[in-house]
Amino acid sequence: MRKLFQEDLHLVGDQLTDIAMRVTEAMEKAYRSFELADVQLADEVIAADTRIDAQQHDLDEKAIELLALQGPVASDLRLVVGALRMSTSLERMGDLARHIAQLTRLRFPDPVAPAPLVPVFRQMAVKDVAISKKLVELMESRELGVVFEIFALNEQINELHAGIFTTIARPGWEASPASTADAVLASRFFERFGDHGVSVARKVQYLVTGEWEAKPAR
Repeated sequence: MRKLFQEDLHLVGDQLTDIAMRVTEAMEKAYRSFELADVQLADEVIAADTRIDAQQHDLDEKAIELLALQGPVASDLRLVVGALRMSTSLERMGDLARHIAQLTRLRFPDPVAPAPLVPVFRQMAVKDVAISKKLVELMESRELGVVFEIFALNEQINELHAGIFTTIARPGWEASPASTADAVLASRFFERFGDHGVSVARKVQYLVTGEWEAKPAR
């Protein structure tokens, strides 16, 4: 019975990793659709989000089953509860990629981002994808150094997010109100994606150390 339980726990971990990989693909495609005004690619992201939602549902059902039937204790309980919380954050990251794709569809054939902000959004997207890929690495390796790399990337995204507000507040800003609103929304979606990545990283950190605040290795 114990061996079967450990196999089920391993399966839950594999499911989390698979969701993280799908989220990475979703953000990569969402940004390409956003930058290129590619509505076909945007539709792929929107459609694929239902698969992420279904995977989260399956994982949560499995985790709840383990809680109900196996009565895990100590570290095993922490792992099951952590998986439930991580799946929620990963699903939300998929939703945010879908929101970016939906902006592309809404403004097609025009691009969403005003020209002055295109390089900033590109940097935000690159860092978001890097966070998502590092989550996959973290889940597979449990290497705490990756947690701090994710934190650093998220801080950079936050700075870029703040910079967008600084840019649109300048007297020379000429984009239309609708375009400005889209830019603010898009920036928020990219920024929140990174925040949810940090949330997942913190939960993995807790599973490894039993503590929420880890200290970088000296």
